[in-house]
Amino acid sequence: MTTDDLIRAMVADGYVGRKPRAVLLIALLSATAFVAILFFTRIGFREDIDAALRTVRFQFKFAVIVPLALVALGALFRSAGPVFALDPWARLLPLPLLLLSAGVAAELLSIPRSDWMVRLIGSNAVNCMTLIPLLASGPLVIFIAALRRGAPAHPGLSGAMAGLGAGSLAAVFYAMNCFDDSPLFVITWYPLALLAVVSVGYFAGLCSLRW
Repeated sequence: MTTDDLIRAMVADGYVGRKPRAVLLIALLSATAFVAILFFTRIGFREDIDAALRTVRFQFKFAVIVPLALVALGALFRSAGPVFALDPWARLLPLPLLLLSAGVAAELLSIPRSDWMVRLIGSNAVNCMTLIPLLASGPLVIFIAALRRGAPAHPGLSGAMAGLGAGSLAAVFYAMNCFDDSPLFVITWYPLALLAVVSVGYFAGLCSLRW
């Protein structure tokens, strides 16, 4: 039996994706618990969280980051089996970026040009670039370990999805601590922090998920 014949037989038997996705679901619960414990015991909410909850910019961060996390985790689940099947989640991945871009456009129109760089640089860039990868480190290890129970068709891509899922999950929590709510800050520093986690996930997938 060739590899292609084996994959088709596994699909016909309904095996593909069932066990790996069940393991990933447990991994997701474990990863969320890990981030929550680390966040609430070591980082915590920003001091003005009550006031921030009533601002549009703070709310908008979550309108972007939470859908990104959901789409990334959905894509991760779809990438766990030996059949490459990221759709339809892969098609949804650009939507959070498009929404964030619209927020950036609104920000540029609503504040003076002299404030653009101030809002972009912000005051928490270093925290953003360190805390998101830190919070994502545990979930990334958990997701890669869970993916090893499957047979990803594209190890590097599955590892990258694990990184994006771990990073975006971490970003949801970190955003509750971050004082910089401007879309200009979010579109600059959050993707850079996520890119670092995605890159680590990609290479971890190449090294750990080959079959």
